[in-house]
Amino acid sequence: MPTICRFFGIRIAIYLRDHAPPHFHAQYGEFLAQVRIADGTVMRGGLPPRAMRLVREWNRRYKPEIERSWDHAQKTSVAEAVPPLE
Repeated sequence: MPTICRFFGIRIAIYLRDHAPPHFHAQYGEFLAQVRIADGTVMRGGLPPRAMRLVREWNRRYKPEIERSWDHAQKTSVAEAVPPLE
């Protein structure tokens, strides 16, 4: 599971050749969430509220880049890095 971004203790990863809908996996400590790229909906798991707000802000800000990374990972088995929140 390639890590595409890290910020504020949050790790974002995309599984290679993963199932639809396009999504990423966010980890903060022992918390894990599977988040749909299209709208930031949590598909499975969860994060503490502050971490989830940061993940949704990151998703909103970098959505085209995240979608491109997901598409690339599904086609080539290589995920592209996405900028972090600062």
